[in-house]
Amino acid sequence: MTPPDISSFPTLGILGGGQLGKMMAADAVRMSVDVRLLSPKDAGPMQAYSGSRTGDWTDPDVLRNFAADCDVVTVESEWAPAEEAAEAVPGNTEVRPSPSTLAVIKDKGVQKRRLADAGCPVPDFKNCETLEEAVDAATSLGFPVVLKQYRGAYDGYGNATVHSAEELREAWPDLAADDGLMVETFADFTRELAVQVARRPGGEQVVYPVAYTEQRNHRCHAVEVPADVSEDVAREARSIAQQAVDVVEGVGLVAVELFEMPDGRVLINELAPRPHNTGHYSIEGSHTSQFENHLRGVLDWPLGNPSLRRPAAVMVNVLGTREGTPPDASGLSDALAVDGAHVHVYGKPDVRPGRKMGHVTALGSTRDNARERAERAAEAIHL
Repeated sequence: MTPPDISSFPTLGILGGGQLGKMMAADAVRMSVDVRLLSPKDAGPMQAYSGSRTGDWTDPDVLRNFAADCDVVTVESEWAPAEEAAEAVPGNTEVRPSPSTLAVIKDKGVQKRRLADAGCPVPDFKNCETLEEAVDAATSLGFPVVLKQYRGAYDGYGNATVHSAEELREAWPDLAADDGLMVETFADFTRELAVQVARRPGGEQVVYPVAYTEQRNHRCHAVEVPADVSEDVAREARSIAQQAVDVVEGVGLVAVELFEMPDGRVLINELAPRPHNTGHYSIEGSHTSQFENHLRGVLDWPLGNPSLRRPAAVMVNVLGTREGTPPDASGLSDALAVDGAHVHVYGKPDVRPGRKMGHVTALGSTRDNARERAERAAEAIHL
């Protein structure tokens, strides 16, 4: 592919003001890309940037004013109003990833059906409109099953594992929308894996190493790269991830969450059409971070090298432990004293138990070496 003519520095609009928008903006500023962020409410992470603003981001006038000078508008999450933005922005402003891609991904039922129809390996599932349909599907698939809310679920919220028809009936009112929910066979996996893929509008891709993701209480605790899997499993995971991103016509960074099954199969759990918590290690760990490659992808610039700078990288999340209080810097000095620990604090104004407040990454000659330092630094921070 012939690289585009980069004759002037573009302006990038980001719908979202959380930590993902903040880290996207950091790479944009580094490359002298003018950046604007729009959030429906005052978000702490975005406040570092002068181009930040708040407003009703579903209002066409707000969107039109926000995107007036933007060459490209991108999103921090799949729930940002990309369709409204595409209708409101000037004709020469691109929205990437496209509203059609986001519409597929943000609805778990639509996403899973699109992947399955394209031949991508996924756990057995059924989209169910009624409670009785769901009970029949669960009985056919065999308990336990996982109930998945179609829209708005994250970090374990919006899902439930049920072991009987009675449990399913109890969970239904909290999870089902007017069009029902998804019933999926419980994947008794060996490991949870993740692969980041960056893609340009014309289809060119680069793929990151396979990451192992460790979950605690339905939230990602740590990410180890490269994952301790066989070369066959790693190759299959990367191939499946690339296929999935092509199927949804992703542009920018797409994270593909995967299950490694005991028999060696690799199944797709779900996709995220933007930089993802499982790729934060790449800021220090990769030659080109997931955030930079997201920008390169949506701006249709040549993609960067996604390989690791060192043999191993480990990222550990820093979660809130208190309720309703502002964060403080307790333990930050101790964390910074850990040799080779890269500390990120997102700047969220309020702490909640389990809320992602920051992360720590360490690089090393082995996963164990990097893991020990990342854990030690993360444990020192008490937000």
